[in-house]
Amino acid sequence: MLASAAICPHPPLLVPELSGAAPGDDLPALRAACRDAVARLSGDVLVVVGGGDRTRAHDGGASGTLRPYGLDLVLGDAATPELPLSLTVGRWLLGRAPDLYQEIAFDAPPGECLRVGADLAGRGARVALLVLGDASASRWELALGDAEGRAAPFDDAVAKALGSADAAALAALDPATARAVRSAGRAAWQVLAGAAGAARFHGELLAATAPYDVTYLVASWTS
Repeated sequence: MLASAAICPHPPLLVPELSGAAPGDDLPALRAACRDAVARLSGDVLVVVGGGDRTRAHDGGASGTLRPYGLDLVLGDAATPELPLSLTVGRWLLGRAPDLYQEIAFDAPPGECLRVGADLAGRGARVALLVLGDASASRWELALGDAEGRAAPFDDAVAKALGSADAAALAALDPATARAVRSAGRAAWQVLAGAAGAARFHGELLAATAPYDVTYLVASWTS
């Protein structure tokens, strides 16, 4: 069953070598919040969950690379990198290999996400999840082009759900709205909802920031 979860974003700029330092930069505080969330993880089985092109599991020894983003760095033991960006950033945040990586297709329907999460929760007596997902992208652009103003309400709803460990609210997220606001986290958050089920957790929102017009949320769930 699920024992704890850390919820973090997955921009390549979390890695210091891929970002420059600037006055007022939000990234150091965002990194610190991610480290805090990861440090709170507790469990016998550790799984990293993140979005990708398709739904599939990867062995804990799988590798990912940041070469497409300008850094010649491979994380993991396998010779050929296969992890998507979300799981690669998760591996970087952990600083070690998990027991398993779970890639979930960005467009996976909610029912599939919930089933995957329930399966992950059944992998041990105390399962810990590191869940990677970004909220809305380019809020400034969306504010100009989205007449319904869906980006900010979407982000606010997700932040509230993550901060209060409300699995039902995450399960109810609308895929069409998530696509419209260009969120890369909906499917992964719904895997978390499936893993949590009806269990109660203490949730805490550790960061909510939108550098570069992308909203990043960090939270911790503990039992």
